[in-house]
Amino acid sequence: MELTYFQTFREVARRQSITRAAEELGYAQSSVTTQIQKLEKAYGVQLFERYGRRLRLTSSGEALLKLVNRMLDLYEESMEKVAQQSGGTLTIGTIDSLASYYLPPILLRLREQFPELAIRLQAESESLVIEKVKEGDFDIGFLLDDNPADQSQRCVPIKEEPLILVARPDHPLTKLSKVRLDDLAGMEWIMPEESCNYRIMLESVLKAEHIPFRIGFELGNPEAVKRCVMAGLGVALLPRIVAEEEVRSGKLAALAFAHPGIRLNLQLVVHPKKWMSQPLLTLMEMVKNG
Repeated sequence: MELTYFQTFREVARRQSITRAAEELGYAQSSVTTQIQKLEKAYGVQLFERYGRRLRLTSSGEALLKLVNRMLDLYEESMEKVAQQSGGTLTIGTIDSLASYYLPPILLRLREQFPELAIRLQAESESLVIEKVKEGDFDIGFLLDDNPADQSQRCVPIKEEPLILVARPDHPLTKLSKVRLDDLAGMEWIMPEESCNYRIMLESVLKAEHIPFRIGFELGNPEAVKRCVMAGLGVALLPRIVAEEEVRSGKLAALAFAHPGIRLNLQLVVHPKKWMSQPLLTLMEMVKNG
């Protein structure tokens, strides 16, 4: 059984599609199908089942994927240690705001050091990032949280990432020298999705202090949140890195608001038994050193 079959199997599991896996790997669809069929014949089980337009791992497939991740990790370790290679693939999971505004310049520096390194950056919900780090699908995760994201994983705090309350520059709240919670009563909010931790934190504080609020829009993308605020549709709480360019250019105003219960830390998450390749170690050092 060739190692290529396991790499193909992992890619199909990641993409949930023969077609997308074939495109990523540069194979014909028929070649990918044949490799999966050979694996299923070798193990005597069905590895995937059709679920709508997507493929879903069977219980046997899930069990094999955990082992395959470990095997391919060991293979990459052997290549780096024996052949002194710095290539391979680094898969990073994170939330949308960090993928869009924080990580790109760091990954550019990483690519300059390791030009042969293939970097995969995937934006997911926080819970899915943690799950995929646990399962070995992601080599590392980057999150914003007020506490360690998961006690069973190695969570390393990097720095506090300030959250800012933003509004259109002509909003009445911009005239206040200090915005208190009471001043936010009845405000129309532009909120990220329900699973977003800083939204959860904000709503918890508002409810605890009995501050009435309305959610005008619920959007899954921070860029869309900013545009709605600039259009005057409400106010929003965002990580500073997301809105600092618009605040600097005067398109948005950062309100004079702060609350001890609304704070987040940037943190990296890795599996405690994860083998640390040189590119992964370098990435972690870059993040820690700013």
